[in-house]
Amino acid sequence: MSEKKSILKDKSFAFALRCIRLYRYLSETKNEYVLSRQLVRSGTSVGANVRESRNAESTADFAHKLGIAQKECDETIYWLELLEQSEYIKKAEFISMNEDAEELLKMLRSSILTSKQKMKKL
Repeated sequence: MSEKKSILKDKSFAFALRCIRLYRYLSETKNEYVLSRQLVRSGTSVGANVRESRNAESTADFAHKLGIAQKECDETIYWLELLEQSEYIKKAEFISMNEDAEELLKMLRSSILTSKQKMKKL
């Protein structure tokens, strides 16, 4: 049986890879470990929680797990802002990563809203 295609799963996985690469770049070239470690932790957590939501026990559990992913995504944006403002990453790097994070955040919010509307109909 083939697994259903999930844009959110794919995008959150790709975003996690970008966070890992940015962490590697910052630690190897800038000797920056504190902010980048926080970034990689929250940035990879988004996809992990999206993946976990696919095995939710109920619609409420699904919405809850996506809610955690949403919080982690927003936290990742915070670390990106700090990295840019402290000049560890260039504006263009920030914009690129931030656009991906904002897109994920919108997708997560939409999925959560849809799930909550489903629960109200039950």
